[in-house]
Amino acid sequence: QVQLVESGGGLVQAGGSLRLSCAASGRTFGSYAMGWFRQAPGKEREFVATITRSGGDTSYADSVKGRFSISRDNAKNTVYLQMNSLKPEDTAVYYCAAGPLFGRRPGEYDTWGQGTQVTVSS
Repeated sequence: QVQLVESGGGLVQAGGSLRLSCAASGRTFGSYAMGWFRQAPGKEREFVATITRSGGDTSYADSVKGRFSISRDNAKNTVYLQMNSLKPEDTAVYYCAAGPLFGRRPGEYDTWGQGTQVTVSS
């Protein structure tokens, strides 16, 4: 089973950019669809983006479409989330997840990282 470690979070001003990385252990990274989710205080975990095993298809939440971009490098066992034009409402803990399906629901993923905090100041 793969293990996931996120990095790249931090504090940024509104309009700025961050790139999150999620490094996976193990030799089976390429057999998993990967997703990014986020959870703000007092709110449920919500879908952000997902990418297929090959990287050939992606899907985004409407709230981030056009601003965020998900990508993966299977040779480096890493998935990325490039976040541009950040807004204060993007503030949350961001989690990467691995699963067998190209899905938008947390229940479709069975392995999660520990999360990385993203804070966007106004």
